[in-house]
Amino acid sequence: MTASDARRAVEAVWRIESARLIAGLARVVRDVGLAEELAQDAMVSALEQWPGTGIPRNPGAWLMTAAKNRAVDQIRRSRNYQRKLAEIGRDQEQDHAPDAGSSVGDIDDDLLRLVFTACHPVLSTEAQVALTLRMLGGLSTDEIARAFLVAESTVAQRIVRAKKTLAKAGVPFEVPAEDERDARLASVLGVIYLIFNEGYSATAGDDWMRPALCADALRLARVLAGLMPREPEVHGLVALLEIQASRSRARIGPNGEPVLLLEQNRARWDQLLIRRGLAALEKAGGGPYSLQARIAACHARARTPEETDWTRIVGYYEALSLVAPSPIVDLNHAVATSMAFGPAVALELVDELVDEPALKGYHLLPSVRGDLLARLGRAAEARAEFERAATMTRNERERTLLLDRAAACG
Repeated sequence: MTASDARRAVEAVWRIESARLIAGLARVVRDVGLAEELAQDAMVSALEQWPGTGIPRNPGAWLMTAAKNRAVDQIRRSRNYQRKLAEIGRDQEQDHAPDAGSSVGDIDDDLLRLVFTACHPVLSTEAQVALTLRMLGGLSTDEIARAFLVAESTVAQRIVRAKKTLAKAGVPFEVPAEDERDARLASVLGVIYLIFNEGYSATAGDDWMRPALCADALRLARVLAGLMPREPEVHGLVALLEIQASRSRARIGPNGEPVLLLEQNRARWDQLLIRRGLAALEKAGGGPYSLQARIAACHARARTPEETDWTRIVGYYEALSLVAPSPIVDLNHAVATSMAFGPAVALELVDELVDEPALKGYHLLPSVRGDLLARLGRAAEARAEFERAATMTRNERERTLLLDRAAACG
């Protein structure tokens, strides 16, 4: 095996095994930062040894053993040598068995601990996202930086600070107690949702979508559903992401331009993802992600835009505004209202949001208002709104779309 072959193999194994590897190590050393360092050291060892020995039959177990051997070396220099060495020794007896590793239950527990640790509320949202993609997504610092269009040094600093913050705060590597779990789970779901949304509608840059981010978020959501099968809102998030992801191919035109929902070729929607989403929806509840999934399902079930049950969607948005009130929900409710009951009624709802502080600088507010004005025949006002929205977005594809819509107003 050549060095380049070994590197490709190690990178592929890392993307698949890194979350389990770091989670298993963190359970032993009780330090997420140290666990990642040990995992990285194991990867370097693989790059050095696999060209000569070939890929082991169980590469994940090989990496775990190499990382724990390095941990033993470090622990020998620490005060709690005997206690920690005994813990690692017991784990290594399992690792040296043929094709062995932790039991499925242990792996699941470790991954669940890692999910909740990476999304601990002591960290900022930006740090939670970076750490989640690094620890659970297996992404490099450079990949995260390119996905969110920030400097690699910025992402690196966020990750370093996050690990230091967790260590300084003495955050335990564990699933929180039941009385804390709901709040922490909301943070976990929110991070995965944010990652998907950034991939689905990029906030900045030259691309309308970043499909790799959508895929990473969907994979994390599926893992979480496997780890927490009794949580309805986890299934709600999975359902939402599956159904939203089903439209990906239809959302981009031949030249990379955005294609809006009502103009999409629905034959290009991925029916397998839709079926998966609808199956997950059967296990969902009445939380915010579940309600958004039910809205997405209304679109997925409609063979044409005209068959969309907009009245039902309006009802779901009204329920969503009670469960998770926000001005953005109100804006989306107005859009649904325009389709169900006409643009005049919806414009009144949108005008009530014009002075909403949370929507200041939010480009979709003038964009929606421009659309309603255009449908009412008020072309000059619509053009001004589209032009204003174009100055507010940081996504080049979206800016072009908005300017085209402004020009279409005459």
